[in-house]
Amino acid sequence: MPTADQLIDLIRPDFDALNRLLISQLGSDIDLIEEVSQYLIQSGGKRVRPLVTLMAARALETENTDHIPLAASIECLHTATLLHDDVVDNSEARRGQPSANAAFGNSASVLVGDFVYSRAFQMMVSVGRLDILQLLADTTNQISEGEVWQLKNQFRSDVTESEYDQVITRKTAVLFEAAAAVAGMITNQSTTVVDALKTYGIEIGFAFQLMDDYLDYAGDPESLGKNLGDDLADGKCTLPLIVALREVAPSDALIIREAVQFGDRDKFAEVAAIVSQSSGLNYTKERAVRSVERAKQALAVLDDSPFKTGLIGLADLSVSRVN
Repeated sequence: MPTADQLIDLIRPDFDALNRLLISQLGSDIDLIEEVSQYLIQSGGKRVRPLVTLMAARALETENTDHIPLAASIECLHTATLLHDDVVDNSEARRGQPSANAAFGNSASVLVGDFVYSRAFQMMVSVGRLDILQLLADTTNQISEGEVWQLKNQFRSDVTESEYDQVITRKTAVLFEAAAAVAGMITNQSTTVVDALKTYGIEIGFAFQLMDDYLDYAGDPESLGKNLGDDLADGKCTLPLIVALREVAPSDALIIREAVQFGDRDKFAEVAAIVSQSSGLNYTKERAVRSVERAKQALAVLDDSPFKTGLIGLADLSVSRVN
């Protein structure tokens, strides 16, 4: 299985161009915007979503560089969402360092998030494709719906698996779906190819979020760059808990329910032990693996190439990652 760095090396010129564009587009003559933007850029991040766009465009033998501002738009949409999410969740850390809201305050994070959103749409418009602008506008709307739905579910211990699926589809998977789809659209592919790319994107996005929720109970804090139990502290009833609640003894279920209802991080070790004794973690990871298999099957419409192999590698990494 290739490493993330090996996958990036496949499209190194495009990836470097993406980073240069992000630096230039997130710059501002307003000092605070510049400071927060540079902090975000230097904080790293996996750039998985724009990598999907870049890799797919090359797999489709793009004849121009229009996919690069689209990839940058995707990354800006994701970054703006993170800025706003960290404020809502009162997060203190991201990627092993203080979150932007912890470093600069909530007001700055919200307002710079708005700035980053607007930059994303400026880059979309620069490509001059109304169909792509429509797709990304619709995607942004669905992400917002997912975040509000997740907020509505906060501190609820009776969230169903169906509700969970719908939230993570909107909150996470649809942006991966768009990242793959725009590569097909900007290279003028058939509906069959674009739909296959959408399937690829939404399935790896689904797997990506499933693994996020898995790692919050089974990961290594140092590798993750954040504390375990953040979801529990936020009152989020994610899939490992949903499954555990279906299986465990009533006394253990009560511990989980009360921890979720009160966002009690102090109960994390006890809750995590209960979850590990259930099938919650295995079930969550197995669902992620099945999504990845569906994603790879969708790529059958593409001709073989190193870039198609790269897309397969990206899918595999979504379930083998540790952060």
